[in-house]
Amino acid sequence: MDVFKRDLTIAWGDCDDAGIVFYPNFFYWFDTTYHLYLRSLGLDMRDIKARFRAVTPLVDVHAKFRSPITYGDDVQIEAKVGEWASRRFRLDYVVKCGDRLVATGYEERAWAQFDDEGRLCGVPIPAEFKALFA
Repeated sequence: MDVFKRDLTIAWGDCDDAGIVFYPNFFYWFDTTYHLYLRSLGLDMRDIKARFRAVTPLVDVHAKFRSPITYGDDVQIEAKVGEWASRRFRLDYVVKCGDRLVATGYEERAWAQFDDEGRLCGVPIPAEFKALFA
């Protein structure tokens, strides 16, 4: 499977009083990396809603922090689809500062559509969407 990579320089506002990155920022970076990954494939959430009539809500997230990063550090975030299920998929993330492992994590996302009553329901992921990541 393809690996998407993005570079990021840690901003002053990303850090807490201890001078290290405030942990919720990792989840924000995972989410924005997913959206940049989609854009690299020629899609964004508007396209997914229009083309597939679907959304990809988060159903589970996880991060394991290995070493700290701080203001001015240059990091690289790698993302790839780690698993496809019928109605869900998992994106795996690796965050590095140079060769140093900073964090690993994942997002599990559902493939969902709104039914006639306006309720969000999981539906099978189309092969066309999966093929974009091959």
